Amino acid sequence: MRVVYMGTPDFAVGALQSIIDAGHDVVLAVTQPDKERGRGKAVSFSPVKECALANGIEVFQPERIREADAIGHMRQYEADVFVVAAFGQILPGEILEMPKFGCINIHASLLPKYRGAAPIQWCVINGEEKTGVTIMQMDEGLDTGDILMQEELTIAQDETGGSLFDKLADLGAKTIVQALDALEKGTLTPVKQDNENSTYAGMLRKEMGRVNFSLSACEIERLIRGLNPWPSAYTSFHGKKIKLFAAEVIDEKEYDRSVIKRKNGEVVAVGKDRILIKCGKGILAVTELQLEGKKRMSTAAYLLGYKVEEGEIFGVD
Repeated sequence: MRVVYMGTPDFAVGALQSIIDAGHDVVLAVTQPDKERGRGKAVSFSPVKECALANGIEVFQPERIREADAIGHMRQYEADVFVVAAFGQILPGEILEMPKFGCINIHASLLPKYRGAAPIQWCVINGEEKTGVTIMQMDEGLDTGDILMQEELTIAQDETGGSLFDKLADLGAKTIVQALDALEKGTLTPVKQDNENSTYAGMLRKEMGRVNFSLSACEIERLIRGLNPWPSAYTSFHGKKIKLFAAEVIDEKEYDRSVIKRKNGEVVAVGKDRILIKCGKGILAVTELQLEGKKRMSTAAYLLGYKVEEGEIFGVD
């Protein structure tokens, strides 16, 4: 099939390459405009642009896909289908209706759960046991189109936002090829989404990573994993910001009953490779962190250079 591919970040690269490798004719890659990064303001290409150029595919980078000029440019390619994966702009109806088979989207959740911008991280934060990818026929709503195909996977107990991102990118790359083949053969049966069971996965913000030690250790540990590697969970100690990247949950019953009376955020013990912090319920054992201005490190390495004593409080500026 003649395919126009629309995507921007790392998540979208594997799917583009899989579509190319499967023998489809990708006639155009549409991605976000180049950005200036760093102090030197070096121009940075999106991962999808880099992949497209490496495969000799023409690239189009509109500031606004809704503009008449952009819509006119897209129309000239006469594609059978537009495949969309984390493109970064909302498509107007004119584009959605343009190709023969419409626009299909690779979404990193089992719709209708986790519509929105950050389904991967919220699945981890909320403690979901399963997730997956959905190939969806796009409409003008926010991830509300008909389901064409879904593939499920189990979320590991130590899953992070980063590791789940990689797994779902790979799964999406495999599933989109299957979906395109079925679409071309006419063997897909669209299924309406049950809006009653929909949930929303809002965009991640740096401030949401601030740890509230009045929450349970289980909730905080999931937040740490879900926001690893970005934007990361964080707290403060001795007047400095500390990012938290890994931790374990310990039941208070393993310690003296007096632990229950400690303040939330209080250090109840310090081991060779962990700092144990009292939470609203349970104890959080921090095993990997990053002190402001330093590199990410194990707690064991941190404790070689910095003193942490029982009774000190985390989370106080």
